[in-house]
Amino acid sequence: MDVLRPPLININGRIYRRNIVKEEHYEEEEDFSYVGPSEGEDVAEGETCDGHFIEQTDKGYRCAIDVPSVLYKYIIGKKGETRRRLEFDTKTSISIPKPGIEGQIVITGSQKAAVSSAVTRVEVLVESFRKKQPFTHFLSFPLNDAKVQEGFQKFKDEVLRQCSQDHGVEESIFQNPAKLHLTIGTLALLNDTEVRKACEHLQECQTFIRDITEGKPLPLEVTGIEYMNDDPATVDVLYAKVNVKDGSDTLQTIADRLVEHFVSVGLMVREWDRVKLHGTVMNTLFRKDSAVEDAGGAGRQTPSEREAFDARNILKKFGSYSFGEFELSGVQLSQRYSTDCSGYYSSAGSIGFS
Repeated sequence: MDVLRPPLININGRIYRRNIVKEEHYEEEEDFSYVGPSEGEDVAEGETCDGHFIEQTDKGYRCAIDVPSVLYKYIIGKKGETRRRLEFDTKTSISIPKPGIEGQIVITGSQKAAVSSAVTRVEVLVESFRKKQPFTHFLSFPLNDAKVQEGFQKFKDEVLRQCSQDHGVEESIFQNPAKLHLTIGTLALLNDTEVRKACEHLQECQTFIRDITEGKPLPLEVTGIEYMNDDPATVDVLYAKVNVKDGSDTLQTIADRLVEHFVSVGLMVREWDRVKLHGTVMNTLFRKDSAVEDAGGAGRQTPSEREAFDARNILKKFGSYSFGEFELSGVQLSQRYSTDCSGYYSSAGSIGFS
């Protein structure tokens, strides 16, 4: 790290300097120093700290923070070192629920400014390590209409019949037809409270979505295929193109508005200026290693291990392939690595277009 140009992080309009501290227990633990008023600067009476109310008690001051249990370990640190350092630096006491038990982290101290400082530092740690959590849910447009599934199955059969001799092309890299979908955006929802919050925000989007769709299902056509990277001879993801039948950008508008809303409430991180809508039909992350399976493992490859496939013949022969047409009726908050009775992802919540 360049000490003259340290990395900064912006949380609720305040700027913090990030210092990387190597520790044996974690790949890296990030310690944050607040760049702003000194800890001795008093907090105005009745003032909240970044949205958290600091209440006065008989023994001083107290503030309770909602933190998902999976993040407790980052506040505790290796052998409790992080918590002890926070308590020593801020002259406070930090009470953390037992691992796996959802609850609140409670910070107490004799000085309001000290409690405020501790709350800020805990919030910075939580925000930092939250970003490192894998996503648990995603907003999706289901493409698993029966006609589209049938068209996909025919596509798969023909590709395997005509192109199986091409490098890397084999059955396991095809999408499960029951799980065909468009991903709008991903979310890391770390407990039931956050899932409920995401569902509530999805419901808030229903009004503007129905205004866009005029309260009607959206007629779509799934036609043509495209690849993600630059070289068609070494492809990891092949996807179907999805368009509104009338040629409008209604689907894109809905997706962009949904991402805008979820980013604004802190439940999603913006990755692109516009959502890249694509229905994955082949993905090398799906590839199964028979040797691993024979040994009793899951057999799925990791991103670093994935083996690309040669898609040139597939693109040449099936570039304008029609998977089918259907009417899209809504948006779903889907749970990653799950399956419902229809074969699609389990739904945590959904809204309809009509």
